[in-house]
Amino acid sequence: MLNKLTLAAGAFALAATVSAPAFADTAELLHDANITVNNLKKDPAFAQAAKMINGARAVYIVPHLVKGGFIFGAEGGSGVLLRRTSTGWSTPKFYDMGSASFGLQAGLQQAQLIFIINSQRALDGIDKGEVKLGAGAGITVVNLSSGAEGATTTHGGDIVVWTSGSGLYGGISFNGSVIKQDKDANESPIPAKEAAALRANLATVR
Repeated sequence: MLNKLTLAAGAFALAATVSAPAFADTAELLHDANITVNNLKKDPAFAQAAKMINGARAVYIVPHLVKGGFIFGAEGGSGVLLRRTSTGWSTPKFYDMGSASFGLQAGLQQAQLIFIINSQRALDGIDKGEVKLGAGAGITVVNLSSGAEGATTTHGGDIVVWTSGSGLYGGISFNGSVIKQDKDANESPIPAKEAAALRANLATVR
């Protein structure tokens, strides 16, 4: 009996050491996503982005799009997806994205992104666990930049993407990039405090 208890305690301790870093990672991702929303509010393109978000089916926030061997593909990052609900925003779900190249300009190693998901087909594609973006895949992606607001309609594509430093990152291309579900993160407990803060912050985007 003692041996069984010892084994059980050991298994519990092992599970705790495995899950704690994952919980910390998702908490940090949610925290950084919240900062990304704050940065959107300071951007010259905020008024138009806010109008789009208010009519969107979901948003996918990538706090750190990193150049060079990240996640899968040559460039990519981790992000959180929140759906529009009748009462606000849903519990966040975690997805990674990657591409051979997003076309980050020379010397620019990182960007913050908010994908404003307008169409049901785009959201359905993400729901399947993995989706490829671009006209060839049937999902159009339009960049929103403060310098080209007049060229982007309220629903200019299946997905409209805001990027930090709008003018600097206006040339990013998402054709051929992939959004893929992070199953491990989605099967783990979600940090409630950080999730609630992100949902509340998004609710103030008007």
